[in-house]
Amino acid sequence: MNQPLKQHLIDPEICIRCYTCEMTCPVQAIEHDDNNVVVDASKCNFCMDCIPVCPTGSIDEWRVVTDPYSVEEQFGWDELPAQADLPSGDDTGLEALDDAMAALLAEAHKGAGGKSRAPDSAAKPTINLYNLGKPAEAVVQGNYRLTSADSDGDVRHIILDFGGQPFPVLEGQSIGIIPPGTDADGKPHLPRLYSVSSPRDGERPNFNNLSLTVKREPMGVCSNYVCDLQKGDKVRVTGPFGSTFLLPSDPSAHLLMICTGTGSAPFRGFTMRRQREHAGLNGSMSLYFGARTPQDLPYFGPLKKVPDSFMQKVFAFSRQPGQPKHYVQDQLRAHAETIAALLQNPNGHIYVCGLKAMEHGVEAALSDIARGAGLDWAALRDQMRDGGRYHVETY
Repeated sequence: MNQPLKQHLIDPEICIRCYTCEMTCPVQAIEHDDNNVVVDASKCNFCMDCIPVCPTGSIDEWRVVTDPYSVEEQFGWDELPAQADLPSGDDTGLEALDDAMAALLAEAHKGAGGKSRAPDSAAKPTINLYNLGKPAEAVVQGNYRLTSADSDGDVRHIILDFGGQPFPVLEGQSIGIIPPGTDADGKPHLPRLYSVSSPRDGERPNFNNLSLTVKREPMGVCSNYVCDLQKGDKVRVTGPFGSTFLLPSDPSAHLLMICTGTGSAPFRGFTMRRQREHAGLNGSMSLYFGARTPQDLPYFGPLKKVPDSFMQKVFAFSRQPGQPKHYVQDQLRAHAETIAALLQNPNGHIYVCGLKAMEHGVEAALSDIARGAGLDWAALRDQMRDGGRYHVETY
């Protein structure tokens, strides 16, 4: 019998097919087909470069096996296989293997990253209904600029209609947009992932449509394509993706939503769903939103119309003329008493979404706030994550 070994795998139920891990892997051990992203055991050297860049934690999966799962087997998975029974005994080498893997993971997991799970009361999501080989086709219903004309940032609100094609999507999920053309190697462009910014019943209630919040990036192949779309254009779409960054259906759940820029997209969907489903619900949502200036902040006007009694709104602007720089972590510390109370609330949920650069600052602020309340943040964070109450998706 072969000696047991630890195999690195990707959870197909949680993976959002952003392909970041594949682009990061220095030994080309990660590859994809139309359906799944997988790890080739014959190439993987456990360098762990892929762990911190994964926005969902789907790549943080391992199985002890005597014969590694092949790439072809993994391509056919809809879910991960259970850990198989293995022979016991000191001669298996598993204890030493686990010690070595634990050391690797401890280094890779410095910071807030890690795999969460969906809130207990969240609706069950549909995932990967449309893939690279069989994308859905959506028609652009609208393309509206969100940032002011004098802002350096061009952020767009895009509405896509799916007509008679079923496209069930929940708040917090993402979809992939396939830009036309090929890359420098002549290969078709991979989809780019965008968070859905509308609730499950549509941008317009009971219509089979959804919205995206997209920022134009100067060299972004897909962002420029999407931001230039015109009404009536047809777009190829994959997904939906994401099974953990979901809205709890429990109206007693208090949501702390922390974001920068287009990271506000899922929280717009959360807010609209709560308003449609629980219009009279007050005091159960808090939004901490960072941007350079009010002119750079998507949905600033509509947000001001959301009653303060329904959702607490705290803005952090880092480039206001004549004003000191404020970031979301500064505002979290400024409201430490409120945040500390939520950390101790068994119905408190924390969501963090935006650029990866924000993650460290938010993590440090929450750690300081927890310490001030006599709490161990690392232990509490892991407890909340295991309970489906702590979610981070940063890119």
